[in-house]
Amino acid sequence: MQGEDQAWVAVDAYFAKRLIGKDPLRSEILETNAAQGLPPHDVSPLQGRFLSLLVKATGARRILEIGTLGGVSATWMAQALPAGGQLISLEVSPDYAALARQNLDRAGIGDRVQILVGPALESLARLAADACAAFDLVFIDADKPNNPAYLDWALKLTRPGGLIIGDNVVRGGAVLDPDSEDDRVRGVRTFTERLGREPRLFSTALQTVGEKGWDGMTLSFVEP
Repeated sequence: MQGEDQAWVAVDAYFAKRLIGKDPLRSEILETNAAQGLPPHDVSPLQGRFLSLLVKATGARRILEIGTLGGVSATWMAQALPAGGQLISLEVSPDYAALARQNLDRAGIGDRVQILVGPALESLARLAADACAAFDLVFIDADKPNNPAYLDWALKLTRPGGLIIGDNVVRGGAVLDPDSEDDRVRGVRTFTERLGREPRLFSTALQTVGEKGWDGMTLSFVEP
């Protein structure tokens, strides 16, 4: 398996070099995040470019991100927004939110991103209570036990024709275990089962391998 892992990383590097090229800004952001002790859970360059591509392909102008961490995925998506677009990101940790704000400002896109600090379920309830405009794209990338609840809010807050993305759903294959005692795996399994039963969603899942290991994401189109 170790040889496979090395090959995955090498293939990622090959495509990233040829399709994205050098990215000193994001390298600096990742170095800053690591120096501040953030866990290395950020999207890879190819995954980040994929998120950017989805923003462009859907014509998204309003994005909701559940889980900011150090702001890496937010920079990919916010940079793909058209003029006047906005990304609202939810982060429970004030320290992570402050670092993400620093990174977004460094990238020159701080004016496109609003970070709401506090438990995501509370922030989602406030957004709904404030009757905020519907979102075109929702990226769910926070604590996995709450994924089913995040999906409920995403359905309320996403416009028909919008896209809901759930990240880190394969978990190295652990998603297959119906008897798992890992709350993260159980959350992902319940989330996935709800996606499959929900008539308002047209969903699929993609496995990924690369520098982030073996994982994947779900993609759900909100039916008009």
